[in-house]
Amino acid sequence: MQTVEVRELKQRISQILREVEERGEEVRITRGGQVVARIVPVPTAAVKARAEEVWAEMDRLAEQIAARWPEGVSAVEAVAEQRR
Repeated sequence: MQTVEVRELKQRISQILREVEERGEEVRITRGGQVVARIVPVPTAAVKARAEEVWAEMDRLAEQIAARWPEGVSAVEAVAEQRR
């Protein structure tokens, strides 16, 4: 993640926006060393499609876990047992 001061942003705005767009890179904007804003890429169709794939995989894993989960044991109980 890139960090630029406001003065640098003013000088390089076109280049910075191109980097955000092409690389999907987030840029933090600072004033006096403190972050005051962020420039983030707008999600594209490809990003949204990938997110859908990831959520579908998470659903598949949840189904696998549920199929093997011991009956009558809550997730809270399982975590508490592992912490002991």
